[in-house]
Amino acid sequence: MTDDLETSAPAGTTGGRHRPDAARRGRRRAGARQDPSEGRGTGRVGDVRESAKASGDKGTTSKKSAFFKELVILVVLVLGLTALLRGLVFEAYMIPSGSMENTLQIGDKVLVNKMVYRFGDVERGDVIVFDGAGSFTPEVEVPADDQANPVVRAFRWISQFFGGTPIGEEDFVKRVIGVPGDKVECRRSDTGFGMYVNGVRLQEKPYLYPGDQPCAKEFAGKNAVTVPQGRLWVMGDHRSLSADSREHVDDGNLGTVPEDAVIGKAFAIVWPTDHWTSLARPDTFDQRALHGAAQPSGVVGTGGDHAPLVALAGVLTLAPGRPRRWRPRRP
Repeated sequence: MTDDLETSAPAGTTGGRHRPDAARRGRRRAGARQDPSEGRGTGRVGDVRESAKASGDKGTTSKKSAFFKELVILVVLVLGLTALLRGLVFEAYMIPSGSMENTLQIGDKVLVNKMVYRFGDVERGDVIVFDGAGSFTPEVEVPADDQANPVVRAFRWISQFFGGTPIGEEDFVKRVIGVPGDKVECRRSDTGFGMYVNGVRLQEKPYLYPGDQPCAKEFAGKNAVTVPQGRLWVMGDHRSLSADSREHVDDGNLGTVPEDAVIGKAFAIVWPTDHWTSLARPDTFDQRALHGAAQPSGVVGTGGDHAPLVALAGVLTLAPGRPRRWRPRRP
């Protein structure tokens, strides 16, 4: 009886007891008999994954390289376009002195239209930027060491390219008082000094620096200045601080500057944002009697203040600060 029970016990058991060691050995033997091609199949999947990863890395590197190439091209195009616009159409200038206060403050950045006088003449009351080298005394002196140092010169060039050309070394900003053919005088009366053009007194209080006289040295009658053809009589709005045509009235050109030295018309203050405004001609220059003696060389009044505003909008989007409402300044 006992022998029968032992004989009928299932494989892997002894005396009716389960033998786990034998079961494990059986599974290992079954695994050893597994088709070896399955292992090779697993190896091929790993190779594919590594290859895909390598391809992905190459693709990422290629994309980064293409991005940087496009970025360099974009920067070059922007710089080229900026240089073209600055050379031919518009340029920003920084105000370093107070000779045009309070119209222009120290540190203001003004936008100058270089094209406007290609289509029309300079008008009385315009605020212009001109090359005064050899005619006017510089209002800002650059140290000789800075001029000789190439590193300093390079940094100055970069700052000027992106921040605006400084006025006062060779370029000046002044208001046009007399155009070719005008008779310009400084007269003294019971109410003080006043500037006269073609016998008409200019009402300059709206744009003159507070407390300043229009002029302080009389030249009238026989001593009046008749502006030569092709030249302009210019003055700063801060008369007591401005070295302008009055300071050079005794030179060979009566203190006037050549029209062909005019770089352009300052038509807007674009920086800082709280000074953001247009520079319109004062009403006093619209008096009909002013135009009696002048002999313009072309059509006066073309290329008005509104012409460059489209480009101005693009420049203003680059300036930091919240948008502000455009308000014309009309003294």
